[in-house]
Amino acid sequence: MKIILAIIALGFFGFLLGKLIKHKSLYPFMPFRYDFRKRRDSFRKTMELLDKISAKTIIETGTSREGLRGAKSNGAATIVFGKWAKQNNAFLHSVDISEKSVAKCQEEINNQNLNEVVKVHLSDSVAFLDNFEEKVDFIYLDSYDYDDDPAVQIKSQKHHLKEFIAIEDNLHSDSIVLIDDCDLPNGGKGKLVVDYMLKKDWKILINEYQILLVRKNFSF
Repeated sequence: MKIILAIIALGFFGFLLGKLIKHKSLYPFMPFRYDFRKRRDSFRKTMELLDKISAKTIIETGTSREGLRGAKSNGAATIVFGKWAKQNNAFLHSVDISEKSVAKCQEEINNQNLNEVVKVHLSDSVAFLDNFEEKVDFIYLDSYDYDDDPAVQIKSQKHHLKEFIAIEDNLHSDSIVLIDDCDLPNGGKGKLVVDYMLKKDWKILINEYQILLVRKNFSF
């Protein structure tokens, strides 16, 4: 009986250890319970670079409609970078064409007391970026949902390229670009925009589920 109990205990311990290894938090920046899984490392590196360049103006396309509840599924980037902005005297503009998504994200911004450093804009992202007048230190591209339909995939890829071209002239020598949902069939959201950027003066720092890019002459 003791042996059986020991085996059960060992199995349970192994299960917990496995869960812990898979759990990728941003602690202590964010509470440990939030699991950012495939985005954790690229988020960490991005915030390290934001610290380095003392970023002040951040733009996100595609807002976090699930708030922190979506940390594992969609990254909750509005809250992550909104919190970074609050701690570093910066400002985040998040833009989304869905009225429902904007309303849901605003609820979480209210809950996290981020209203002074985050503004969610209800707009087509390309139009918003085309009319944005400030220099941009960091842009996070994560709009136009990607799925299994090849036609939708192409539309998403083209849309993200249009977003980058719309804001390209507002980027400077130390600007940072992060693209979500790239490790997906047929190249993910970043396929066209990354190809476009690499033909210019950009280089890839991280090429995983997210792709992180900086200028070729970026000084680490």
